[in-house]
Amino acid sequence: MSKLTTEQMAVYMNKLPQWKFENNTLTKVFQRKDFKDSISFVNSIAEMAEKLNHHPELHIQYARVTVLLITHDKNGVTGKDFLLAQQIESLIVK
Repeated sequence: MSKLTTEQMAVYMNKLPQWKFENNTLTKVFQRKDFKDSISFVNSIAEMAEKLNHHPELHIQYARVTVLLITHDKNGVTGKDFLLAQQIESLIVK
């Protein structure tokens, strides 16, 4: 997968308005109920990431989980990052 152009990024960002493009990564902070819920959420993300063979950077701060997505070998954001972001969003709907 190729690194996305500015125009492609704009189209994808419209579909994920709560995500931000910062420091060359696709980023979102999720507020969870408590630490245990944060860990459960991260474990669900880990399962998705394994299936896609695309692994995010995850930061847990008690009831707050920050997800950072980048395709390291492309040194930028690709469609894989947006695919994983969309799957992560599907966890919130449940």
